[in-house]
Amino acid sequence: MRILASVFFVLLISSANASDYLLGAGDKILISVYGEPDLTLNTKISKSGIISFPFLDDIKVIGLSTKSLAQKISNGLLGDYLIDPQVTVSIVEYRPFFIHGQVKTPGGYSYQDDLTLDKAIALAGGLTSRASKTDWKITRTVDGKSMVVTGVVMTPILPDDIIKIEQSFF
Repeated sequence: MRILASVFFVLLISSANASDYLLGAGDKILISVYGEPDLTLNTKISKSGIISFPFLDDIKVIGLSTKSLAQKISNGLLGDYLIDPQVTVSIVEYRPFFIHGQVKTPGGYSYQDDLTLDKAIALAGGLTSRASKTDWKITRTVDGKSMVVTGVVMTPILPDDIIKIEQSFF
């Protein structure tokens, strides 16, 4: 059952790509409107998940993709302010993931595109001599629910993931 859940988890995450990434607290984003330098905003998303953008009401951005946020801002600027607003939203810095347990340098690390569990372990300085080579747990929130799965070397890591490297008994 555990193996089946891990395989499902890897397949679920592998099917996602950057355009499916949902914004969350801690992400730094850059919003720009073509030809309108006064409508450029570089901001870090707070825990409230609300940003202020010129000419628009506050916008709740947590849970939106960059594409849907760009469309929302474009729709808000259309007509009253601009004829054809070309809005882009880019992620400047992703929120971190966390790794603890039997790694040399536990802590929070900046997420990177195409991050896998083996790369996350490398970022944390590698495994300690007491680390298990297979007992790696990942806690992730999916659809508002926290789930824990056993990770393997190629398991994709996402921002906000919490990785625990267990101690080996041998």
